Amino acid sequence: MPNTIAADRPSDTLPPPLRPEPESAPLRATIENFNFYYADGFHAIRNVSMPILDRQVTALIGPSGCGKSTLLRALNRMHDLYPGNRYEGRITLLPEGTNLIGREMDPVMVRLRIGMVFQKPNPFPKSIYENVAAGLRVRGISDRRVIDEAVEIALRRAAIWDETKDRLHKSAYELSGGQQQRLCIARALAPNPEILLLDEPTSALDPIATAKIEELIDEIGKETTVVIVTHNMQQASRISARTAFMYLGELIEFGETSQIFTNPRHPRTEHYITGRYG
Repeated sequence: MPNTIAADRPSDTLPPPLRPEPESAPLRATIENFNFYYADGFHAIRNVSMPILDRQVTALIGPSGCGKSTLLRALNRMHDLYPGNRYEGRITLLPEGTNLIGREMDPVMVRLRIGMVFQKPNPFPKSIYENVAAGLRVRGISDRRVIDEAVEIALRRAAIWDETKDRLHKSAYELSGGQQQRLCIARALAPNPEILLLDEPTSALDPIATAKIEELIDEIGKETTVVIVTHNMQQASRISARTAFMYLGELIEFGETSQIFTNPRHPRTEHYITGRYG
C-alpha cells in the first residue's frame, strides 16, 4: 500500500532539510535529487539526495508515512510492479555508475543485484533448499554443485545452517517465524547482492528472534552494504553506522548514527528523537 503522508508541509519557520555532507568512506550508491510519484499523482518522495556507504548499515527512520519504505522500495524497483508509478532523478550504483532507475535497466536484474527482505517472513511454498536457490536459478545457474555451495554459504551467512542442514528438502513452512525470516535473508544473500534492503525485518518477531536478526545484520554489514527501514529508534542506534531521518517525504537529516541520536542538527530530528511526535 502507498505510504500515507500528511498534506501539510514542514513549517517555513524551521530551517530547510540538511544536505548530507561529503563522506570519506567508499560509496556503494548515491541518491541524487530523487522524486517518486504514485500512479494517482501523489508526490511521495521529494528531492532526496544521500549517499549509501559501502559495507555499512544505513538506517532510515521517521514517523509512519514519512516515505522511508517508499524510498527503500525504489532502490530495487519494487514500485515497477504497479503500473503508473514514476521516478525522477538518479540512483547510481557504484563504482560502474549504473542508474538503477534508468529506463534501460531491467527491474528483474536490479532486484538480483539489490536484494530485499520484507516486514513479514514470506518464504516460497517450496523446500528450504529451493527457497535459497531461487535467485540463482533466475540468474540461469544450473550447475548443482555451484548451487549447493551457494545455498550452504547463504544459510551460514544467515546463521541458520545448523538449524536446517539436516532438513534442506523439507518445507520452509515448518520453520518458526524467526527462522523463516533468517531463511528469507539467506534467499536474498544467495545471489551475492551488492546492496541488501531490509524493510522493518523484525517488527513481526518476538524479542529473542529480534535479537538474533540484529546480531545477523551486524555481521552481514561487515561484508555487504545494508539499508534498513525501522520504526524502532533503539534498533537503529544499535545496528547502524549512518542514519537518515525522513519527514513528509523529505530527507531532513543524514549523518553518523551517534551524531543523529546524541546531537541532531535539525530541530525536527531532535523533536522526533525525543518523542515529541512519532
